[in-house]
Amino acid sequence: MTTISDRQSTPLITGPSGRAIAQPMEDSLISAFQDHLTFERNASAVYFAMAIWFSERELRGFSKFFSDESSSEQQHAAKFADYLIARGQTVELQEIPAPNQQWKSVEEIINYAFKMEAENTTSVQQLYSSAERSSDVRTTVFLDPIVDNQLTSENEFAYLLGRVKFAENNSSALLIIDGELYEGKNSPAKLS
Repeated sequence: MTTISDRQSTPLITGPSGRAIAQPMEDSLISAFQDHLTFERNASAVYFAMAIWFSERELRGFSKFFSDESSSEQQHAAKFADYLIARGQTVELQEIPAPNQQWKSVEEIINYAFKMEAENTTSVQQLYSSAERSSDVRTTVFLDPIVDNQLTSENEFAYLLGRVKFAENNSSALLIIDGELYEGKNSPAKLS
């Protein structure tokens, strides 16, 4: 049994910034977190570029939707940065490339966005697996709601992709979807 005097004589563990930490993180997990944080920041830039593309074409609902997605991804990056700081780590921002701003169609953009969300989910699942291998329960608990949110995002993008494909590039149908997105109606039907 550990006593108070034992705790007082135990050296304090600190992270690279000198912040006290309760449980060290494995270097490979820290590196994976840094990479995922970059992925989230990159997704934010891509979604912002998409918002601009739609705005240039007077599709304000799609533009608002992707602008909101861009902000959401930036918040996700901040959440990962906050977690690293809470665990006593230094956040290292990596360079992100300029996003593509040239697309041929609405469907191409939504298809790309869906694939990016799927890749994001894969990245989170890899983080989760790495945390489990490290027996880092703090990290798996942190990631649990993020996995759920990613599945919801994939579902919403799949729904939007299905609607856009069904519209078959018909301007009137796309304007209806645009109006729905402007009103915040982007959730798939629920059976329960």
